Amino acid sequence: MRLQTKGYLTVYLSLSITIILSLILVLYEGARIGAVKMKTECVADISMNSVLAEYNRQLYEQYGLLMVDTSYGTENHTIVNTEEHLRNYVQKNLELSLPGRALGRNTMLGMYCKDARISGSSFATDNGGAVLNRQILSYMGADIIGGAVSQVEENVKSLKEAELDTTDVNEMARENQEQIDAIELPTIVNEDGEEEQISLGNPADTVNSQRGIGALNLAVRDKSRISNASVNLTEYASHREQNKGTGLSDNLDISLPQRALIEQYYYEKCGYFGEEMDKSLLKYQLEYLAFGQNSDYANLEKVAEMLLFWRQASNMLYLFNCRAKVDAADLAASLLTAVMLVPELKELVKYSILFAWTFAESIIDLNTLFSGGRVPLFKSDDTWNLGLEAMFSFRDHMGGGECGEGLYYKDYLRMIVFMTNFDKKTQRLMDIMEMDIRKTVGNAEFRIDHCLDCFRAEIEIGTSYGYEARIERVYGYEE
Repeated sequence: MRLQTKGYLTVYLSLSITIILSLILVLYEGARIGAVKMKTECVADISMNSVLAEYNRQLYEQYGLLMVDTSYGTENHTIVNTEEHLRNYVQKNLELSLPGRALGRNTMLGMYCKDARISGSSFATDNGGAVLNRQILSYMGADIIGGAVSQVEENVKSLKEAELDTTDVNEMARENQEQIDAIELPTIVNEDGEEEQISLGNPADTVNSQRGIGALNLAVRDKSRISNASVNLTEYASHREQNKGTGLSDNLDISLPQRALIEQYYYEKCGYFGEEMDKSLLKYQLEYLAFGQNSDYANLEKVAEMLLFWRQASNMLYLFNCRAKVDAADLAASLLTAVMLVPELKELVKYSILFAWTFAESIIDLNTLFSGGRVPLFKSDDTWNLGLEAMFSFRDHMGGGECGEGLYYKDYLRMIVFMTNFDKKTQRLMDIMEMDIRKTVGNAEFRIDHCLDCFRAEIEIGTSYGYEARIERVYGYEE
């Protein structure tokens, strides 16, 4: 019995030891698996944050935006570059430290990177620039909408209510002139005995003959003040097929207050005529936002044309309702048509003089604005510049003075930008960013549509004992 008892005891102890060892092995294996999972999560977090830490420094310094240029300053624009950076970070964070390798140590887990790929992404230009605007709003988030933006909105409202943006004075003047031209004038017999039609000698013709010179050429005497910078627009984002992400995080519904914040961003980051920025390629950036032409001159010319359109509508509104000035034009027309024996032309000539007077006064206004002075949106007796006689030689009266009250050039320009289609401004802002960033060292090939804002990574980890782990994470500057 003793031998038998001893045998049972021996078997029992052997089974107990085996069970205990098995439990230990299970616990050890579970611990190793848990450690692998924990290590994988830590490595993923560190590696993906490391990728985001490689944001383009110039884009951040100049425009306050955090995005990874996936070309990393090269001509190779592809997300594959970022995958390689991610894979490298994962592997480096799994390896032993340099002292550990020097001592020939080994890790308990023997972990290594099997794969690291980016399966989702959003770039600055995605969804018509929604990603870019989201970052702009994030940058501007702490700002309060300033009084400048509110004033722009009020100015635009006043302009629209008075229909200054839709009243085409040039067309009205043209139609009036056509009616004058349609009336046959008396004829005389010249010294050669030939019959010829007399010339009306309308004093307004002196002014009207200069309309074709152009608003900018008339308003700015010193053309050396105007930047001669130009660009090839086909090289920039709005004029090429843009790279696209996977739609990872590109939805954005912009409210009216948010649009106002974005407008304020334009004014903070972009230069314009008279307030140019050293960093810029095209010096008149707000003008480019409004018109998108390929040169500073062309954009400024478009601004001048729009200002002339507005100023003529505004000045006509005042002039045609100023009894003293209308009477002066009426008297001049009466005398002229009486002498020329064409009294039926009196009203048409009167209005031709008034239209010419409106044009001349408007060119004076533009000269004032481009010289740094102020012009009110609506004129009064006190702010009107030209008398009737001075109107005929209006170019001699352009001294760059101001009315003493009203809006500066920048205020009118902000109205133009505010009224420009929002999507067009977003696209043109991308162009401006590319123009400026490419001027900086190491960014000659910069493309905004390859700037990464957010990405999803799938990371696979292997171990020396055969266990594998896989993790998926979404990381971005606002995630």
